[in-house]
Order: sequence, then structure tokens, then C-alpha cells
Amino acid sequence: MSSNYYLDRNRNNMRKLNEMLTELPAFCSIFFIGIQDTTTPLTRLNYAVDLKTFFNYLTTYETNFMGRDVRTITLADIDKIDAQTIERYMASLSYYDKDNGKIYTNGERGKLRKLSSLRAFFKYFFNKDMLRANVASKVASPKLHEKPIIRLENQETAELMYSCETLSGFSDHQKKYNEKFKVRDNAILSLFLTTGIRVSECVGLNVDDINFNLNSFRVTRKGGNQVILYFGEETAEALNKYLAFRDTLNLPKEELALFISSQGKRMVVRSMEYLVKKYAKIATPLKNITPHKLRSTYGTNLYNETKDIYIVAEVLGHKDVNTTKKHYAAISDDVRKSVAGKVKLNNM
Repeated sequence: MSSNYYLDRNRNNMRKLNEMLTELPAFCSIFFIGIQDTTTPLTRLNYAVDLKTFFNYLTTYETNFMGRDVRTITLADIDKIDAQTIERYMASLSYYDKDNGKIYTNGERGKLRKLSSLRAFFKYFFNKDMLRANVASKVASPKLHEKPIIRLENQETAELMYSCETLSGFSDHQKKYNEKFKVRDNAILSLFLTTGIRVSECVGLNVDDINFNLNSFRVTRKGGNQVILYFGEETAEALNKYLAFRDTLNLPKEELALFISSQGKRMVVRSMEYLVKKYAKIATPLKNITPHKLRSTYGTNLYNETKDIYIVAEVLGHKDVNTTKKHYAAISDDVRKSVAGKVKLNNM
């Protein structure tokens, strides 16, 4: 693996996409070539996965396609599909058989993603005059219910950091393993809680992305844009301690990754997610805390300090401030509660 995490990730996703294209109808290549300048490799790979699910449904359940090899489907066949076909497909996604008997289920968000993939697919060929109608646009989106925002309270944040620093609550066996890397883990938790960095962004950090002169670091956002974020003295201290530990690992010079696994390689997203959960399980056993929940904790604390939703949106890397408002709807609820009783009837 090279020192450029994002380049490696894109190459891996492109390889997976090319493998999937051999299992899809030939005309799908036209679609993926057409959208390559406006989408990331990960987005295109997700489209391919969703399209394969749709084509498998057609050849399994729809009379005009039943029993056919997915690769024999043509655009002329797709042109005969109506909105009701897609609605039946959407209904089937609640519970379906795939991969030799493995059962898959989709909630409202999973269904919406698959419908969005179909809409992009039909829209592309319709706009290119290769389909007579964009029937996917006629299918209503699943209603999304707001998910409660789970975040840490101040005391819970303190308990999370305490569990990492002292390993309190872990068994002797767990302490023996975690003792070596608790300095690393402390630095990671500090970054999550004081900068709102995404887990993929944290995984992708290199040592030379850190600038202690300005207490800043360079991060690659979704879509590949790079921005500079800043951290405070507590996080600077945690990072310095970790870097001193990292220097003792005798890593090869070409390994530039900031956060290193116990195998001496760049950490991966899954290992960071596990890292957060193992400490959170001790500190807040009733909450399912993930790196994204730590990001929500930071976003909430930042808003409480600044009272400026636009600052929160900028720091978190939200392109649309409405996304920030949506994710921090509970903040508005707190404001509404705070004004309860402020207006007195007997003063009127």
C-alpha cells in the first residue's frame, strides 16, 4: 500500500467496479463512463451494486425477464419497464434472497439509496435520448423518519477519555493488550472529539499532514477537496505523545500513515470504529457510540459555544447548511425549551 490512502482507496474501488461490470449488461459501461467526471469511484461502485440487485430482481421475479442471464438484458428491454415494475422492486427490498440463500433486508434509507441509483441510471439514458421515458422519476421516495441524535454529554465524554487513559473497566488480559496503544487511542479520540473529523478522514491522515506550529492539520474531505482544520493544546499534547510512541515502532521510511495498527500498517476504518466502541462500552454502555456519534458530539458542542450554524457547517464540511440543521435538529428543540415560560400572561 502506498502512502496515499485516498489514491489506494480509489484504485481499489475502480478495480471492484471493473469486476462488477463483467456481471452487468454491456450497456452499463456507457453509464459509468458518462458519470465518471461527476462522481467518485465509491459512488460509482455503489451504483453498480444497486443496479446488480435491480437486474437480479428482474430476472428472478418479472415475467418478461425471468430466467435470463443478467448480461443479456438490453436497453430495449429497459425501455419497456414501467413505474409499477420499479414499485414492485422497491417492495421486494424489504426482505429478499441473495448470494445463495443469504437474506438481505432494507429499511427506508436503504430503499432510498437504491431508488436514487435507479433514478441516476434512468435519467442518464433518458437525457441521452436512449430511453423514451424516465420512469424511475415517477416512483415516490420512501418516507424517511428522523433518527434521534445520539451524542455524548460532557460527563460521558470525560468518562470516555478516562477509560482510555486508565483502562478502568477492562480485564487484565484486555489491559495488557490496550496498554501499548492507549497513547495512540487517546490521540484518536481527542481528534474526533475536538475537530469533528470523519473516520475515513482520520484513517487517511499522514504524519506530514500535522503542523504543530499552527496546531493544524490537512484533511481530505469527501470528493477529494483538502482543507485545514485546527486543534487545541490538549489535542496537540495527545498527538505529540503519540508521535513519540510512533517513533519507537521502527516503521519503514515509506510508511507515512499517522495512525498505525498493531500490525505496523495504516489503520483501517473498521479498526477505528472498534477502537471507539471498546472504550464507549465501558464509559457509556447504554449508548451505541461510533466515530460518527463523536462527530455529532463535537458539532453540538461547537454550536453551543458559537450559536452559529454556519460555522458548524463549515468546520464539519457540510456543503449545504440544511444538512447541518437536519443533523442538529435537537439543538432547535433545546432552544424552544429554553424559551418556555418566558412570556407571562399576567404581563399582558
